Amino acid sequence: MNKTSIRILPAALTLAVASVALPALAQNTAAPTTTEKVENASKEAWDSTKSGTKKAVKATEHGGEKAWDATKDTSEKAWDSTKSGSKKAWNATKKGAHATGKAVSDAGGAAADATRKAGDKIGEQIPGTAQHDAKKP
Repeated sequence: MNKTSIRILPAALTLAVASVALPALAQNTAAPTTTEKVENASKEAWDSTKSGTKKAVKATEHGGEKAWDATKDTSEKAWDSTKSGSKKAWNATKKGAHATGKAVSDAGGAAADATRKAGDKIGEQIPGTAQHDAKKP
């Protein structure tokens, strides 16, 4: 064999192997069958359902937390308002009762003073009383 045929032989062998392997490789990369398409579609549907469910759960939990926080804040504000309003009403009632008591006391004291004065004047007229004896010169 001469040198040229030794060089050509590996090239020819490479071409022969390539001509057999390429069609086999092309058959393996054929379009997916209907079953494979359905399997892929069902996997995608499952993944999107799972993802959507997780998002819905998180949104529900977040909404529940927001509602609880709003209810708690509103309840605290209502309690503070009620407590403040009750304290103001108590203070106003106490102040009014104090003023009423003072007015009654003042009126009672004035009435007692007037009664004593009237009694003293009457006592001055009756002989034998301390007022009548005190008036004598």
